[in-house]
Amino acid sequence: MTEGEPLDLAPLEEILDRYEGQEGVVIPVLQQVQEVFGYLPRPALEFVSQRMKVPLSQIYGVATFYSQFSLTRRGRHTICQCDGTACHVRGSPKIIKAVEKELGIKAGQTTDDYEFTFEVVYCLGSCALAPVAVVDGQVVGHLTPERMTKIIHDVDGQEPGSQ
Repeated sequence: MTEGEPLDLAPLEEILDRYEGQEGVVIPVLQQVQEVFGYLPRPALEFVSQRMKVPLSQIYGVATFYSQFSLTRRGRHTICQCDGTACHVRGSPKIIKAVEKELGIKAGQTTDDYEFTFEVVYCLGSCALAPVAVVDGQVVGHLTPERMTKIIHDVDGQEPGSQ
């Protein structure tokens, strides 16, 4: 999907058909919509609102309340670095700086080519592995800035220093 390209809402028909007439299904519907697009684009939210007969404001309320949802396009790869207490004292600030330098973005941003989204969270619940991150859904522990840089290159399929 490229910028400015019309959004194909056809995949949403099957999702919404599956939940037709059920109450309290906004969250699972939005989860599946996000799986289709990688985020929750406005036209998709409007379509869900119309089909489910749920006010758009309520759909947005759910989408903005839960951190699992994103209203902006995200990268193909996601890095979620913990900076909770255990991770912080074991070096996560240095890892955060290394990732920001390597990707050329700040925490909370996505690279211009939509390859990476980098986020910082304040607990992943894996303190024994500190410092820890989740890279494309996989927990990675006992990190160092060098190891995280290598992981970025491994995920991207590039050799370090080849950018």
